[in-house]
Amino acid sequence: MPMTDAESSFSERFNFSAPDAEMKIREDAPEVLRVGLTQLAYASDIGGKELRELICAVLLKRPDYAHNWGAENVSREIDELMSEALWFKVYDIAERIYAEIGKHDYSGTRQDGFTRRLNLLFRENGIGWQIEDGKIRARGSEAFALATRDAVETMRAAGTPTAANEVHEALRDISRRPHADTTGAIQHAMAALECVAREVSGSSDTLGPIINRLPLPAPLDVALHKLWGFTSQEGRHLQEGRDPQFAEAELVVTVASAVSVYLLRHRERSQQV
Repeated sequence: MPMTDAESSFSERFNFSAPDAEMKIREDAPEVLRVGLTQLAYASDIGGKELRELICAVLLKRPDYAHNWGAENVSREIDELMSEALWFKVYDIAERIYAEIGKHDYSGTRQDGFTRRLNLLFRENGIGWQIEDGKIRARGSEAFALATRDAVETMRAAGTPTAANEVHEALRDISRRPHADTTGAIQHAMAALECVAREVSGSSDTLGPIINRLPLPAPLDVALHKLWGFTSQEGRHLQEGRDPQFAEAELVVTVASAVSVYLLRHRERSQQV
């Protein structure tokens, strides 16, 4: 349900926003996020004592009932808890706040508002995370977001649920906290592409031998061979002390997803002729 003008702010009504900052923050929760998250909880009608209980439940701490029973002291305790929390616990708290909002979201708009404003906070401050359906996931480039979203939708529509599940697992791995499982993300992304390639080609071979039989224009087939070689090295034959970088995993997931979408759509067009 969209917000009414009475519920939206000036900047939202007139579509004003700061440009997205360069993504520099992944394994951290800066102060602007800790403070902003607290304010978003209050704005979503979560009271101070309720928020303290929620935060303590995530951090496995006992609220200080003996000394902090007044509103001002409870607010101060919340600020201290948020300030001292391990960075990845802050994102756990964000997910718990989303779930708590849903318990009282009778209008069906508060969770959407929280999601929208939290994602704006991430983008404006260069934080490489986003919240989708109440879960914090890694935020990649625009190409990454488009490719992975289209891949899952296209794979499901094409009747390749195994491939869609592999992309889903790749996104889970790249979103793991406190450290992304970049190797797992690469493995799952290429497994998704291999599933699609087998479906399109009618072959049970591994991806490497199938590539030459895929309807890929040159030199994309050569590029895919090189990607296969890279991922075989990085994703399957691990080297001691050499984990793939996040950017490398993001690139592989993006390309594998985009090529999978291309192949499935090419097959669909061919069947319509």
